[in-house]
Amino acid sequence: MFLDTFVLLSANADKGFFDRLNTGDIIAQLGFFLILMLLLKKFAWGPLMGMMDQRAELIANEIDSAEKSRLESHKLLEEQRSLLKEAREDSQSIVENARKQGEAQRQELMTAARAEVGRMKEAATLEIATEKEKAVAAVREEFVSLSILAASKVLGKEISEEDNRALIEETILKAGEGR
Repeated sequence: MFLDTFVLLSANADKGFFDRLNTGDIIAQLGFFLILMLLLKKFAWGPLMGMMDQRAELIANEIDSAEKSRLESHKLLEEQRSLLKEAREDSQSIVENARKQGEAQRQELMTAARAEVGRMKEAATLEIATEKEKAVAAVREEFVSLSILAASKVLGKEISEEDNRALIEETILKAGEGR
């Protein structure tokens, strides 16, 4: 159509500018152009804009969803941090309690060991004293026997053993008190 217009314009070159214009064709082309624009608006531009609006709404929803997810993950991260902090504090208190219990058990063991050593010391002292008494008694018996034997040989006569024993024990006691 545009080619036809140029051909007509060149054929009518001797006419004036407005005389060469074919107003009927211009009006027809404008009409067809307006109809084309209306059809494009109704069948192409409208659905295209609808799809663009849907796409914009979908993108806005995804952005909102991503923002919600980010906020939720931030909240979860803070919860995890607080739980980790609580776990650290709990573990420190457990370690501190274990240390205190260990110290208390050590003190109990030390006290029990000292008490056992004291008891063993007392038992040993008592046993030593008992054995000493037994040894002293055995030495006295031996001394009495030897004294009786010596006295009987010195005197040359026999004294009753009981009289002799009483005499020697009395002498030993007097010697013990003199110390």
